[in-house]
Amino acid sequence: MAKRANMGRRGFTSAVSALVLGVGIALCAPAAMAQDVLVLAAASTKNAVDKLAAQFKAKTGASVTSSFAASSALAKQIENGAPADIFISADLDWMDYLQQRNLIRTDSRVSLLGNELVVVVPKGSKLKPDLAKGGKLADQLGDGRLATGDPSNVPVGKYAKAALEKLEQWTAVEPKLARADSVRAALVLVSRGEVPLGIVYRTDAAIDPGVEVAATFPPDSYPPVIYPAALVAASKSTAAATFLDYMKSPDGMAVWKEFGFVPAPKAP
Repeated sequence: MAKRANMGRRGFTSAVSALVLGVGIALCAPAAMAQDVLVLAAASTKNAVDKLAAQFKAKTGASVTSSFAASSALAKQIENGAPADIFISADLDWMDYLQQRNLIRTDSRVSLLGNELVVVVPKGSKLKPDLAKGGKLADQLGDGRLATGDPSNVPVGKYAKAALEKLEQWTAVEPKLARADSVRAALVLVSRGEVPLGIVYRTDAAIDPGVEVAATFPPDSYPPVIYPAALVAASKSTAAATFLDYMKSPDGMAVWKEFGFVPAPKAP
C-alpha cells in the first residue's frame, strides 16, 4: 500500500512537474521566437528608427537595439566583425562597400528612403544665404567655420562637397570646414552656436529646435540622397527580416514620413 502511495505521489509529482514545465515552455515560447534585432543605422535615422523599434516590440515582442553613427564607421565595424543584423546607410557607396565584400544579403537590399540637403544656422541667426541666386557661404562665415560631415567618408559631407563644387563654392569653403564625424555631430555644433553655418539633412534640421533652415540646395546640385537597407550576412536573428519588412511597410513608411523622410529617389 505504501509502495503504491509512493508511486502515486511520484506520479502526481511528475504530472505537476510536467504541467509546470509545459506552462514554462508556453510562456517562454514567444520570447524564444522573438529574437532581438541589432540595427546599425546612419545617425540621421535615429529618431525614426527608435520609434519604429518601439512599435515593432509592441506588435511582436521582439526587442530592437540600435547603434547610430556615420555610415562609414558602421560599415567598417561590420567589416571588422561587429555583430549586426541590419545595416541602414545614408548613401549607396557604403552599402556597395559591404556588398562587394559579401557582408550583406544582397537579395534583402532595398532603397528605403530619400532626404534633402540644407544649410542650417543657429536659431535666430540673421544669416540667410540665397544659394539659388549665387549667395556665397564663405562670405557669410566671416571668421567662423561651416560644420558638416567629413567629406572624405561621411555621406552628408560627400553630398555637401558635391553640391558646393557644382555651385563653384568648394574652393572658398573647404579651408573653413569643421569636419564632423557624423551629421548629428555637425548639427550639434550649429545648435550650440559654435559655428554660424552647417550643412545637414532636412530631417536633422527638423528635430533640433536650436537650429533653423537658412537655405536649401538646388536638387540638381548633388547626387540623390538614398538610404539603402539590408540584412547583414552574418545575422542569426530570425526577427531581423521581419523588422526590415516592417520598416518598409505602409505603417513603417508613415513613421519615416513623420520625421521628414521621403520615398527613395531613383539612383542616377
